[in-house]
Amino acid sequence: MANITKKVSWSSRADDSNATGEGTPLLNGSEQLGDSRQQSGGSISQIGRVSTVNMDEEITSEEDSLKGRPKEITHNEKLLSLKYESLDYDNSENQLFLEEERRMSYLGFRCLEISRWVVCGLIGFLTGLIACFIDIMVEQLAGLKYYVVKENIEKFTAGGGLSISLILWAVLNSAFVMVGAVMVAFFEPIAGGSGIPQIKCYLNGVKIPRVVRLKTLLVKVAGVICSVAGGLAVGKEGPMIHSGAVVAAGVSQGRSTSLKRDFKIFEYFRRDTEKRDFVSAGAAAGVSAAFGAPVGGVLFSLEEAASYWNQMLTWRIFFASMISTFTLNFFLSVYHNNPGELSNPGLINFGSFDKNSSSEYNLYEIPLFIGMGAIGGLLGALFNALNYWLTIFRIRYIHRPCLQVMEAMLVAAVTATVSFIMIYFSNACQPLDVVQGEDYPLQLYCDDGEYNSMATTFFNRPEKSVQNLFHNPPGSYHPLTLGMFTITYFFLACWTYGLAVSAGVFIPSLLIGAAWGRLIGIMLPMISTNSTGQIWADPGKYALIGAAAQLGGIVRMTLSLTVILIEATGNVTYGLPLMLVLMTAKIVGDYFEEGLYDIHIKLQSVPFVHSEAPPTSHWLTAREVMSSPVTSFNRVERVGTIVDLLSNTSTNHNGFPVVVSNANGEEPAKLCGLILRSQLIVLLKHKVFVELARSKLTRRKLQLKDFRDAYPRFPPIQSIHVSQDERECMMDLTEFMNPTPYTVPQETSLPRVYKLFRALGLRHLVVVDDSNRVVGLVTRKDLARYHLGKHGLEELQLAQT
Repeated sequence: MANITKKVSWSSRADDSNATGEGTPLLNGSEQLGDSRQQSGGSISQIGRVSTVNMDEEITSEEDSLKGRPKEITHNEKLLSLKYESLDYDNSENQLFLEEERRMSYLGFRCLEISRWVVCGLIGFLTGLIACFIDIMVEQLAGLKYYVVKENIEKFTAGGGLSISLILWAVLNSAFVMVGAVMVAFFEPIAGGSGIPQIKCYLNGVKIPRVVRLKTLLVKVAGVICSVAGGLAVGKEGPMIHSGAVVAAGVSQGRSTSLKRDFKIFEYFRRDTEKRDFVSAGAAAGVSAAFGAPVGGVLFSLEEAASYWNQMLTWRIFFASMISTFTLNFFLSVYHNNPGELSNPGLINFGSFDKNSSSEYNLYEIPLFIGMGAIGGLLGALFNALNYWLTIFRIRYIHRPCLQVMEAMLVAAVTATVSFIMIYFSNACQPLDVVQGEDYPLQLYCDDGEYNSMATTFFNRPEKSVQNLFHNPPGSYHPLTLGMFTITYFFLACWTYGLAVSAGVFIPSLLIGAAWGRLIGIMLPMISTNSTGQIWADPGKYALIGAAAQLGGIVRMTLSLTVILIEATGNVTYGLPLMLVLMTAKIVGDYFEEGLYDIHIKLQSVPFVHSEAPPTSHWLTAREVMSSPVTSFNRVERVGTIVDLLSNTSTNHNGFPVVVSNANGEEPAKLCGLILRSQLIVLLKHKVFVELARSKLTRRKLQLKDFRDAYPRFPPIQSIHVSQDERECMMDLTEFMNPTPYTVPQETSLPRVYKLFRALGLRHLVVVDDSNRVVGLVTRKDLARYHLGKHGLEELQLAQT
């Protein structure tokens, strides 16, 4: 075994205190960690030497354990977590791969291509079914809850005792939310939230534990039903995107590792590269099912999620999105007893705007729309900042499952209480005949033939409230009602996002923006009217613009959100205003705070590699950012050496350069390939040893199918038994290593390394000198640790979180 020594090992779980390296001052904003020592193995200097930090040691104290209060978990955003492994989107073109391709006929390649389309069709169909199930269950459970509460309110309105109605509402909300929170907090925490940050990380190349498991899907679906039915300020759209991704990850593999069932189909797709493409299709199908926007789903996957794209993948993803929308519409129409009508545009069901009033806009309104976009950016930045500090508080103090469930129930009860108080003290009464399709109109203390307009916003499903704000005619809402609702729902939604429940932020954002947008539409006629007194501003039009501005200010989506809103509303006229509004909201919001999903990715200390390297980083080279020392294997290596290295708990190396030495052994070994830990484990499991092959004791020649059967949960090295005699055997890695790994010279700048690593979806990038000798290895964490901070280019630490 060959060891190339240079500096601290970034792939090591051990503390770096034993590493040697020539220390130099850290980048701006960082502190010097550890001692600077002279390295005997080389004279290459190191920029920004970083040590690992064991978070467990920091949070364990006798004082906390003795007290009854919950322990505080310290959190530092200047950390990257070591618990996240990388996915490998680069195919290993070893001899097995080349032999399989040579054996495959033209018909075989065509069958593979057809299989990809079949898989995408199945993804769309199953995602549509799940969306239909969620929609029906939410409609039934929420409808039952609102019916019971409405009957109770009407019963006690005249005779008093509305406090009983309030208690009933709060108890029903808390009961639904408790069920959803218990499932998430105790059974599958990764199913909490919207799931979009996790899917973004997965498609970026980060292996998030349990993110695409069957159990995660079940908890996600059941949890979001309970969350929405429980009256929280949440939506179904984010969880639908996550659900589609999980469906794609499972269907494309042709088996369920959770159920231990292998259907012996789609075996060729059992690798990270193929799985990534299908997960992109699943995310797009989820968007399409949630909004009824197939094109928007494709663009969402392109803009927000996927790190890789090509033309054929675009068509397959569009096909999955179309199937998802058609499936949802068909089964919903059957459920509503009108199978001949397939016009339902999705779970939000915005519907088309009135062509006589809302389908046109005037040029002088464009500056007003842009101003609304700026408001959305400011409010979005405020929302994200508040949610950031709230999430920090949750990480530190509300990390126990029981506390997470209690917090979720508290938010549910407070939401019901605030809603009831707002409705009770509101005297905004409107004639009952102006309500268009209102399911649960509350009269309360209004006169006969009237209804409480505040109840149409609080006492309803969120997507139904969005529809009402878009489509109800002028005069349906009092300005004070909309203003109070905007403020109240803004803080409720901010408090709700991040709870231990399955929930999204799309619908709450749209609802907040639609409320203040319609408020602007109502206030404009008071400022300016024409000579005949006719209203020149339609409030529904401004509700749409406000909704787009608010959602764009929170999630910072532009092109995809424009198309989603156009498809969901069925009105292409507002393409230009929506794009201007969303661009303005993003520019203004980015000036103050990052997008909500990026904030939560950073809070989880995920080594996320962005599309571009940090500015002002061209002066950094591969020599200064690479990991070293690098553990390498000889082309023919002793089995005991391999087992000992893989069993070493102080390291978590997943890629090993393979080197070859000259016969005389005088010159240093040179690079001849790269082999992965997973490949070595499969080789050890099947006893692929040189001595056994010579004695013809091996059962058969190893094929790629053996590696695919072990994917993705490769057995741990501790489960593989190697006898003492077998430890002395030799293993020839020539046939299984990747003989042409990507390499870069030491002097390659960081942006060039960054582009190569990101564009090709690499997990390991070998750094060599002028003689093709391995001097280092660039991994995801080596690149992700550099970012542009307030004080210039900063460097993050690695933590044992």
